[in-house]
Amino acid sequence: MSLTKYDRKRNFNYTSEPRGKRTKNKSKLSFVVQRHKASHLHYDFRLELGGVLKSWAVPKGPSLNPNDKRLAMMVEDHPFDYKDFAGIIPEGNYGAGIVEIWDKGTYNGIDGSENGIEEKKLRAGIHAGNLKFALHGKKLKGEFALVKLKAAQDNAWLLIKHRDKYAVNTEYSSEKETPKNSPINKWLQKNKKKVPAKKKPKAIAIEEINPSPKKTTSKKHLPGKTSKLDNYIKPMLAKEVEEPFDDKDWIFEIKWDGYRAIAEVDKENVIMYSRKGNTFNDSYPIIANELQKLNIQATLDGEVVVVDENGKANFQLLQHYDSETHTIRFEVFDLLSLNGQNTSDLPLLDRKKLLKQLLSKKNKVIQYSDHIQEKGVDFFKAAGKNDLEGIIAKKADSLYYPGIRTSEWLKIKHHKSLEAIIAGFTEPGGERKYFGALVLGIKSGKKLKYIGHTGSGFNFKGLEEMHALLQPLIQKYSPFEEAVKTNMPVTWVKPTLVCEVKYTEQTRDGRLRHPIFLRLRDDKNVNEITIEDTMPVKKNKTENLNKDGVLSFGKIKVKTSNLNKIYWPEKKLTKGDLINYYQSISKFILPYLKDRPQSLKRNPNGIIDNGFFHKDAGDEAPSWVKSKALYSKSTSKYIDYIICNDAPTLAYLNNLGCIELNPWHSTLGKINNPDYIIIDIDPSEKNTFDQVIETSLVIRGVLKKAGADCYCKTSGATGMHIYIPVQKKYTYQQVKDFALLICMLTREKLPGFTSLERNLKKRGNKMIYLDHLQNRKGQTISCVYSLRPTKEASVSTPLLWKEVKPGLDPADFTIDNTLKRLQKKGDLFTGILGKGIDLKKCLKLLDN
Repeated sequence: MSLTKYDRKRNFNYTSEPRGKRTKNKSKLSFVVQRHKASHLHYDFRLELGGVLKSWAVPKGPSLNPNDKRLAMMVEDHPFDYKDFAGIIPEGNYGAGIVEIWDKGTYNGIDGSENGIEEKKLRAGIHAGNLKFALHGKKLKGEFALVKLKAAQDNAWLLIKHRDKYAVNTEYSSEKETPKNSPINKWLQKNKKKVPAKKKPKAIAIEEINPSPKKTTSKKHLPGKTSKLDNYIKPMLAKEVEEPFDDKDWIFEIKWDGYRAIAEVDKENVIMYSRKGNTFNDSYPIIANELQKLNIQATLDGEVVVVDENGKANFQLLQHYDSETHTIRFEVFDLLSLNGQNTSDLPLLDRKKLLKQLLSKKNKVIQYSDHIQEKGVDFFKAAGKNDLEGIIAKKADSLYYPGIRTSEWLKIKHHKSLEAIIAGFTEPGGERKYFGALVLGIKSGKKLKYIGHTGSGFNFKGLEEMHALLQPLIQKYSPFEEAVKTNMPVTWVKPTLVCEVKYTEQTRDGRLRHPIFLRLRDDKNVNEITIEDTMPVKKNKTENLNKDGVLSFGKIKVKTSNLNKIYWPEKKLTKGDLINYYQSISKFILPYLKDRPQSLKRNPNGIIDNGFFHKDAGDEAPSWVKSKALYSKSTSKYIDYIICNDAPTLAYLNNLGCIELNPWHSTLGKINNPDYIIIDIDPSEKNTFDQVIETSLVIRGVLKKAGADCYCKTSGATGMHIYIPVQKKYTYQQVKDFALLICMLTREKLPGFTSLERNLKKRGNKMIYLDHLQNRKGQTISCVYSLRPTKEASVSTPLLWKEVKPGLDPADFTIDNTLKRLQKKGDLFTGILGKGIDLKKCLKLLDN
């Protein structure tokens, strides 16, 4: 019953909702029903249990009629104090809108057990998916049941009234039981407008707002009028793998050969658009009309396809769509919202079950895209026999991440193909007209990398049409930094068009062998056409990981979850990659973690949010995880700190979402005496890294004069850390005073851009902060070899002093190359745990 998810969705600087806090009610158990007008009106049904409110969103509200089976979507736990919350959640916050209390009171289990036993039975009822209880409110009275739908894993339930003296046989409407002068109704009457639409956290948002330029005329080559939307949902994307596989935890769908489309349907109002936000309503009016006829309120994800006379999807026919001669369909494979409720944080199979119930089997245009489970290899073979492009593999419990290319969705093609950027065309030879070949590139960082050229795959009409598209894009200079060799002279174009080509293989330098033009991909953006996005990936594997996601370390078993969840969106790295990294370098990092209390920084959504600190091991930590209770003056209580001495504990911390590791400077054996002094070089916004390097070298010079050995490492972000070994010979106060002296002497040598002022506003954005306060008891800093939540997945890396020179870039040390560097150079940081300096001698030398 964690409140982590609740806290993660809210910024308490901007919303008056109560913070996530568990509270034990000593009296009777409470319930509350809150009426919530956000982008859509719904009711939130909450039952106190275990110090939190178990919560369900009930779109139509509760009913006293036993014949009504109200859909109730289970959501994250809310804090106990939320039972009294009513008011406005400001625009821009999760659930933005107005909340009022519709009904509240107490409740109990039907068997009438004593409170302690009763709660255990109620928790067992939730676990079993059949919770029975009696409500004692002003509106809701008597016995009810919450029953989980079959095949639903966590979220989809039914709220049902039992037949008793409080039940009614007539129609029951929660809205009719709401006073006309309720806070929500009064606010709406006064303002005469809807409540501002809510914005959701990126990791699970289905109504995510993606800012884009003002409405402009689209350049898509589609029939009908089309325009660019300002606000739209970007679809979730799949990575490519080379081989099909069997796995009971995965489902497999047809890879449709068409245009990806999102459809937002609100009864008769329909807006349908491409993955780039270009409207499809006028391009495919048949689909828009059929969506209107469904009379539903939902957000659908699918593929627009045109089928040939054999019933096979044909992309060329789609590009030249003619409603009078072509059969068009919208193959829908996902459901992002239903009746105003976000479904993107439901497991995929639950979303598909709701979707299948939503769509009519009689509709020939709007089709449910079905799937099979586990048998990916046979399904891939069958797709090949039917001449289909390939299949899509999806983790059965995967959530929906808008705009993210994730390893929880994978595409497997029958032939090798990729999208490429058209950078130019060569002169035609012989009797060929218009052009000879297209010059192709792909993005590598900010640069365009040449990958080959192709003249195959065109008929005469195709050459003419492509040539006409390229004429307005002609430019004088090559978009490549490298020299490109071709057999014929090249006309360069602005690299804005994307095409798909198939090929036999790629050479080591990334060139395509025998590329053949397949089609223009005007539904793709050039910024998506990167080496990272087009290179096939492998399914996440860890050597000691079994099919159930359990890591085995002899007798110790570590349960992992969501290994394919994206943690670094730009690099497409997952939680599994995080765990693999730390296991691969465990023998190097564990000596610096051994016997040190850990201040856990958890980022369970990866780097897309700020995460949160978690110091107390709590009851959830396995029995084999070592911990130590230490008194904290700041909280006036004991905190049970986790101690990471082995690879299983390291994996456990990573599975909690610990991207970075932050150990104390002292160990349990001598907790008041640190092993080293740290000087944290913390640059401001306007400082360059060369200034950080200069500062590091000056500090080293000061320490040399003091006769003190020192070691440096990148912070993994924008700064540097200087370590001076003291071997537990001094107290925290003594080492902090020495660090201050070193910082003061450094400040004297670099007065132009260094400062001892901690307050950023006072020191300004052009001054490097020389931080000596890191040397306080309980203070932590990112461990050597720790990953950091940066877009590059950088690593806090020790350096040889000869490497500390202008031009050094901390972003060069990442998850991709740290192990290789360790294997080549060894551990450069062992000295910080070695012989410590003599502070008295150092002070004498500095005084000379």
